[in-house]
Amino acid sequence: MNTISIIGNSTMKPSCRFLISTKNPVFFKRHHSLTSNLSGNQFNFDKTKQLLTCPFRILGFKTIFNESRKSFCVPNISSGQSRLIARDSRAVSVVASVASQFRELSTSVETRVNDKNFERIFVQNGISVKPLVVERIDKDENVLGDEESRLGVLVDDGESVNRDDLDGGQGVEIVSTKREESDIEKEAWKLLNDAVVMYCGSPVGTVAANDPGDKMPLNYDQVFVRDFVPSALAFLLRGEGEIVKNFLLHALQLQSWEKTVDCYSPGQGLMPASFKVRTVPLDDNKLEEVLDPDFGESAIGRVAPVDSGLWWIILLRAYGKLTGDYALQERVDVQTGIKLILNLCLADGFDMFPSLLVTDGSCMIDRRMGIHGHPLEIQALFYSVLRSSREMLVVNDGSKNLVRAINNRLSALSFHIREYYWVDLRKINEIYRYKTEEYSTEATNKFNIYPEQIPSWLMDWIPEEGGYLIGNLQPAHMDFRFFTLGNLWSVVSSLGTPKQNEAILNLIESKWDDLVGNMPLKICYPALESEDWRIITGSDPKNTPWSYHNGGSWPTLLWQFTLACMKMDRMELAQKAIALAEKRLQADHWPEYYDTRSGKFIGKQSRLYQTWTVAGFLTSKVLLENPEKASLLFWDEDYDLLEFCVCGLNTSGRKRCSRVAARSQILV
Repeated sequence: MNTISIIGNSTMKPSCRFLISTKNPVFFKRHHSLTSNLSGNQFNFDKTKQLLTCPFRILGFKTIFNESRKSFCVPNISSGQSRLIARDSRAVSVVASVASQFRELSTSVETRVNDKNFERIFVQNGISVKPLVVERIDKDENVLGDEESRLGVLVDDGESVNRDDLDGGQGVEIVSTKREESDIEKEAWKLLNDAVVMYCGSPVGTVAANDPGDKMPLNYDQVFVRDFVPSALAFLLRGEGEIVKNFLLHALQLQSWEKTVDCYSPGQGLMPASFKVRTVPLDDNKLEEVLDPDFGESAIGRVAPVDSGLWWIILLRAYGKLTGDYALQERVDVQTGIKLILNLCLADGFDMFPSLLVTDGSCMIDRRMGIHGHPLEIQALFYSVLRSSREMLVVNDGSKNLVRAINNRLSALSFHIREYYWVDLRKINEIYRYKTEEYSTEATNKFNIYPEQIPSWLMDWIPEEGGYLIGNLQPAHMDFRFFTLGNLWSVVSSLGTPKQNEAILNLIESKWDDLVGNMPLKICYPALESEDWRIITGSDPKNTPWSYHNGGSWPTLLWQFTLACMKMDRMELAQKAIALAEKRLQADHWPEYYDTRSGKFIGKQSRLYQTWTVAGFLTSKVLLENPEKASLLFWDEDYDLLEFCVCGLNTSGRKRCSRVAARSQILV
C-alpha cells in the first residue's frame, strides 16, 4: 500500500490520517500530542523530531518545517523528490525559483483563455494532489490552522467577553445576553453540541442525524458539507469559530484526493458530499482515526455533489464576515481550493447558456426529481459563489484572468435568470400568447416554449401581486414548479432584482397555506402525482406525492427564509414561520421532513433528531436577534453588473443586444 506519512513523536493516541477508498489509498498520517487552551484543543508537534517519508513520487511536494511547529508543502515542477527547507518563526522563506513556480501554478483559468499551468499541474502518476496546507501568514499557527475564535467566549456570568481582552488588551468589551433561552432553545443547543464530530481531539463538523433509537443510520452518521452549513452558522453566531475553521480546512484537504467511479475520475475541484471519522486498528493493539470521504461513489444513484463546493465557498465567506479572520481566506491552499472549484464551474463546454449544467440529484434534491439541466437552486448558489469568490480572491497577475471570467459570468448569469426564469401574472399571459417555431435572432420566444406547457394549476394559483423564478429552463422546456431553496437564495444573493425579490416574498405570504401550512417550508410546489410521478421519478417509493423531495416540508429551510425576510425587511413573516415551527419541532423530536400537502404528519421515512433541523431553528432565532450579523450574510444589489455587457454584439453589427432592451424592466 502506498503511503505518505508525516509523523511526530507522541505517546498519545489516536493518530490522524485520511482514508481514501481506492485500490491504492493515499494516507496522510499525523501522530500528535494535544493540549487544551482557551479556545479548545489545538495541535502541537514535537519541533525536534519530525519525519517525512515518501515511498513513491507524486508531483514533487517540497515540504517545509520550521521551529514554530509548522509544516506545509509547496509543489515543485522540476523534481519528483521531496526536500526540507528551513524558515524562521515569523515568515516563510522559500527559494525564489520555488516561489515563482508556485505563483505560476496558482494562476487562474479564464474561459476561452489557454492557460495550461493551472489546469494540468495537479495530476501525475495517477494521484490527485495539491498544496494541502500552504500558508501565508505573519504569526505562528499550526498546520491545520486552528486558532482562537475572534468573536468572544462565554464566561460564567452569561456575558460575552472579547478574547483579545483576555490576553491583556485594553477596554474590555462586554455584551450581556438579551434574554434567557427558552427550554426548546436549550434542548436544541444541547442536541447540536451532542452532534459534534471529533477528529483527533478537535471538532470537525456535525453528524446529519443523531437519533439514539436508529439502529441503521446508513450515511446519516456522516458529516455532510451541505448539512453542516446551518450548524456552522449557529456556532459562528454564538462566537464559536474553531469547529467551522477545522471543517473548512479538512474539507479542503479532502478535495485533492483521487476520486474514481468505474475507472473514471471527475474534476480536481470536486468537494466530497460527506466524510466520516473511522477508527481502524494498527499494530500493537493501537487504534487510529481516519477520515473517509464520499465523493458520490457510494451515494444512491452515484450522483456528483455539485453543491458541496458551492456551499464550501459560501461558508468560507461567512466565516470571514462573522469572525473577522480574513487570514484564512488569504492562505495559499485556500486560494487554490477556490480556484479549483471555479475552474470546474467556468470550464468551457457545449452549453449555450451562462447557467450551470448539472445532472439530476446534484443538490439538496439528491434523488431523481426531473431537475437535470439548469436547476434554479444550483444557479442561485453558483451566483453566490461567483460573488463570494470575487470578494475573497487575492488579485494579482496570476488571478486577474479568473477575476475577469467571474465578472463576465456574473453579468451574463444575472441577466439570464432575471429575464428568462421570472414568471408572474403578466409573464404567464405573455407565454400563453407565444408564437412558436420562430427562426430569427429577434425571436420573442427564444427557447421555443409551447403555450400548452403552462400547467392548469398555475393559471389559478399565481397571485396578482407576486411572482417567482421557475425551477428550470431548457430548450422547449420550462419547469413551472416553485422550488423554495432556489427562490430564497436568489433573494439572499440578489440574483433577482429588488422588485422580484419583494414579489417572491409576496407570493409566499399570499400562498402561505400551500408553501408553509403546518410546518415551514415546502421544498417544492406542487408535488408530482399520478403519471408525472411514475415517469419523472421512476416510481420512487421515497418521493411519493407530498413526501420527502416531492412536496415534503423541510424545517431546515427556515434559516434561509429568515435571512431572506430580514434582507427585505419582512421580519414579521420570519417570526410567524419560526413560531409555527416552535410549536411542533421539540414535541416531534426534530424530524428531517414532514409529509402531506399541509405538512401535518412526520415524514414516513424521516430521521428524528436531524441536525440541520435543529441548527436551522437555532440559526433563525439568533439571526432575528442579531440583524447586524444577518446583514453580513446576504448580498446587496450590484448595479454595475447590469451596465457591464460582455456579449460584444453591439460592436459586431449582427444584432442588437437584448440586455439594452431589457434593462429598463430589470433594473429597478
